Amino acid sequence: MRKKTVLAATLVVAAGLTLSACGGGDDSAKSPVADVSAEANRPATLLDQPYTKPNLVLTDTHGKKYDLREQTKGKPTLIYFGYTHCPDVCPLTMSNIAIARKKLPKADQDKLQVVFVTTDPERDTAAELAKWLPSAGDPSFTGLTGDFPTIQAGARQIGIGIDPPKKEKDGTVVSMHGAQVIAFSPKTDAGYVLYSQDTTADDYAKDLPKIIRGENP
Repeated sequence: MRKKTVLAATLVVAAGLTLSACGGGDDSAKSPVADVSAEANRPATLLDQPYTKPNLVLTDTHGKKYDLREQTKGKPTLIYFGYTHCPDVCPLTMSNIAIARKKLPKADQDKLQVVFVTTDPERDTAAELAKWLPSAGDPSFTGLTGDFPTIQAGARQIGIGIDPPKKEKDGTVVSMHGAQVIAFSPKTDAGYVLYSQDTTADDYAKDLPKIIRGENP
């Protein structure tokens, strides 16, 4: 994981280019330049210059205000931007994390925070997220919605590009977004590990115990 050094912004954009309609995002969301260390063929990337946790205040599945920084402070946290109508990447990502979480001891399961921020807030209401997350992932996952500009700005803070949902000719609505999961340390509250869309449940299961302790996976 520590063999190769590249630019974090370049990595995020390159990852986005490989995504389907459920991914991508605009290049204007490039993160500040940061070195990362990655081992070939590994989905996890350790960031030499970690991200600051997004300054996001949105609405959770109970319809209550949720201050991301305050409510995940000092807790191991995974953050993902996606949408409930996504046909593939989003539900697979949530499912993989859920499977890995269930392999943890109960105490560690309770510590881990998984936050799903919608990129399609017009359709993904608090009620819709509350219905979708338990089936796609786990009832413990936090779902957040709000106005699109606020969500887009929060995603940019961690180098993830998202575009406004777009209606296709066949009537379907597609939300283009980066498909990376960012892991935040309970020790520093900084986002120091980036996971690609190719990360499997086994990959997460292997890394989560260390993430929960604030260690490098």
